[in-house]
Amino acid sequence: MSIRKITPDDAEYPKNLRNIYNPPKQLYVNGTLLESDETAVAVVGSRRASIYGLETGEKLGFELAARGVTVVSGMAVGIDSAAHRGALKAKGRTIAVMGSGHNVIYPPKNKKLYGEITKSGAVVTEYEDNIEPLAWNFPARNRIISGLSLGIVVVEAAKNSGALITANFAAEQGRTVFAVPGKVSSSTSSGTNELIRDGACLIQSVDDILQELSLTPSIEPAEGVKKDKIDRSIESKTKAYIYNSLTEDERKVYKILSDEPLYIDDIFDKTGFGSAKGSKVLLNLELKKLIAELPGKNFVRKES
Repeated sequence: MSIRKITPDDAEYPKNLRNIYNPPKQLYVNGTLLESDETAVAVVGSRRASIYGLETGEKLGFELAARGVTVVSGMAVGIDSAAHRGALKAKGRTIAVMGSGHNVIYPPKNKKLYGEITKSGAVVTEYEDNIEPLAWNFPARNRIISGLSLGIVVVEAAKNSGALITANFAAEQGRTVFAVPGKVSSSTSSGTNELIRDGACLIQSVDDILQELSLTPSIEPAEGVKKDKIDRSIESKTKAYIYNSLTEDERKVYKILSDEPLYIDDIFDKTGFGSAKGSKVLLNLELKKLIAELPGKNFVRKES
């Protein structure tokens, strides 16, 4: 590991973070911090995330990074790790903020993820190398996550969760707070739904984030390459990512669908699925916004 200490007096110290109340007096950095990291969005959420939450966190991380936005999170299990992995899959930049020193990677299971992040961004902490991940370190860590970012997306969060503490810091720092809506019956969505009720921006796609923050993809076109070609490239990468994330059963259904409506019983016949299993797979694909149900229980692929 090549860890270095930077202070607010150093040019490398992130400008977004330098301007918050009570910025860290020092950061211990493993990896690279770039000027482009000023265009950053934090994606955070529950450690005990649902499958829906994990898929959403990873998809947002991927789509933000694919558009040149640096993805910031806390490298915790659950939503945080999913967001980092999404950014890495897009071959984009991501920054992790730890609540411990670099010699005490937490959680230990994320040691490999830690190494991958240092190659595609940076892992930062305000704590010296051997500091343990003590409980009171994490609220302070959360102010750095929001401070590095222009806005923060809460994917899933129970009441009184750490992600909501990060959202509070974001609001105090003048950052935009976004929240992904969830089922009213889900405990991990109670916090996000309350954020929306209290004025957070409801998001359904990465475009909602980019529009609210007035961001445009910062990918520089090569000479002679038009913007629409870049857009098509991003769209292609996103579709490939989504397809690769499907289960075997979901792929089986997705493959037989097209822009021509197909009746639900015909889907079951072609796949060999029973109604219970087939209906569950169709619902999962609808939630991933890959297919749509038409009147009369007919289904088609969605264009985007």
